[in-house]
Amino acid sequence: MKVGIIKEGKVPQDKRVALTPAQCEEVLEKYPEVEIYVQKSPIRCYEDKEYEELGIAVVDSVEDCDILLGIKEVPIKELVPNKKYFFFSHTIKKQPYNRELLNAILDNNISIADYEVLTKEDGSRVIAFGRFAGLVGAYNGLLAYGKRHKSFDLKPAHLCHDLNELWIECKKVILPSDFKIVLTGSGRVSNGAVETLLAAGVKKVSKEDYLNQTFDYPVFVQLRSKDYHAKKDGSAFEIKDFFANPGDFKSTFTDFIPVSNMLVAGAFWHPAAPVLFTREDILKDDFKIEVIADVTCDIEGSIPSTLQPSTIVDPLYDYNPVTGKVEEALSSDKNITVMAVDNLPNELPRDASESFGRQMIDNVLEDLFVTNKGVVSGATITDNKKLTEKFSYLQDYVDGKE
Repeated sequence: MKVGIIKEGKVPQDKRVALTPAQCEEVLEKYPEVEIYVQKSPIRCYEDKEYEELGIAVVDSVEDCDILLGIKEVPIKELVPNKKYFFFSHTIKKQPYNRELLNAILDNNISIADYEVLTKEDGSRVIAFGRFAGLVGAYNGLLAYGKRHKSFDLKPAHLCHDLNELWIECKKVILPSDFKIVLTGSGRVSNGAVETLLAAGVKKVSKEDYLNQTFDYPVFVQLRSKDYHAKKDGSAFEIKDFFANPGDFKSTFTDFIPVSNMLVAGAFWHPAAPVLFTREDILKDDFKIEVIADVTCDIEGSIPSTLQPSTIVDPLYDYNPVTGKVEEALSSDKNITVMAVDNLPNELPRDASESFGRQMIDNVLEDLFVTNKGVVSGATITDNKKLTEKFSYLQDYVDGKE
């Protein structure tokens, strides 16, 4: 079986890779029947020579491989017909901007397994970049505050060699003694943000203490869904009910607005769920939040100030509460500073790739190469020019009917 690691072709550029050089070597040792070929890339975080030094074949084309591993969506013109691909397709939620890609996949008899739906029997994901989105997102929020108040200056995350250098930079963070950060979510993304906040010397406190006490040192609270949602009919909160019927709930996040200086948004949001807060809430006198690090980056979603994504090179913009429009970053202290980079793990590509490849080896490759227990088949969206049964709900999306 020939496995090809493709060069990333999507713009903006993505430097990540599915398997690092050392991990390729590990796979070849564990599965002697497998061959790995790495397509030459001038942008990959691991240089071609790092693969070659370990005896991994680096080639111009991987078209003769059986399985092709990527990260981001493959540009339509770069798709190789009749292959088995792995990458994040961003089609399973019927994203309009990728409908043509899914049609091209079908037309070219490509079988696509989407990393986002590689799961265990209980439905939990086995592979993700979420931790690094949280790590970098929280870091960028702190960077934004330092720039806004000219109180400290952090090296941009994408200029740090690796995570260790980012941790060192965190020691430069100087926050006011009464500073409070509210963090939403309890999954990989939010737990990654927790790591950064702790590295920056911010103490974690309970919801009750956060709301009711003052501190002489900076603190943060990590909120689960039940901490900022309530049933509209007044009945008890149940997480299964919330996920199944999000429209039956209302947001109680406004309780945190008067006491919070910064928001780090790391919780998954469903369009049917209540928004975190409204534009009208921002205009109220008690709205204290001045920096919003929207790690989830749901455009015009749960946070009204997230009107557009930002970029790794230019991660910040201002939101004018009065006009409701985007303005130049740090242009007025009456504005809210927003960080909404939509590919945060790419700021630490070597560490993110190493973590991703480890999950790939531990949770996916045995099923792909040997056992065929269903991990890969359950994530396969297309096969033989058709949608698989699990993803047949995408047919109207493919046909352009919705």
